[in-house]
Amino acid sequence: MNVVDLIMDDHREVERLFDELKNHPDKRPLLTPVLCSLLVAHSRAEEAEVYPVAKQEAGETDEVEHSQHEHAEAEQLLARLAKANPTSPQYDELLKKVTEAVTHHVEEEESTVLPKMRERLDDSRLSQLGKAFAASRARHLGEQPGEATKQELLQQARNAGISGVSGMNRDELTKALQSQS
Repeated sequence: MNVVDLIMDDHREVERLFDELKNHPDKRPLLTPVLCSLLVAHSRAEEAEVYPVAKQEAGETDEVEHSQHEHAEAEQLLARLAKANPTSPQYDELLKKVTEAVTHHVEEEESTVLPKMRERLDDSRLSQLGKAFAASRARHLGEQPGEATKQELLQQARNAGISGVSGMNRDELTKALQSQS
């Protein structure tokens, strides 16, 4: 499969998980870590493999920077959701915020970045990116929000268009990214 199809498949799975979490509160203790892990792995794979190519080869600089900011916002919300009591009103509110943020991001990505990648990259390149995306996502499955390495934070900052990051430590990078979202 090409990278666009893989990304869109993940989007549909996340939407399914949102429905399960909303409509079956008894499944929350099991499905919340699954949702967090899938979204973190998906985001890390996009940030490492897809966004740099979307910026350089598909000319999507502004859209990628915006998407990176949305990833940072979603990760902050996911970290709070993961810690919330699944039976509390706070969980319901956080789930609503995460759902709205991710749904907004998906709609934008599927209407701008992904169509332009399909248009501007040939099938071979899309397939090559699909393999890289899938491998990266597999490496990150199981990770939870807030566990990004310094190298991953550097890539996120570059994707977001933040300058002067090469000399920053992990905490400084985290703060710079959070201030952008």
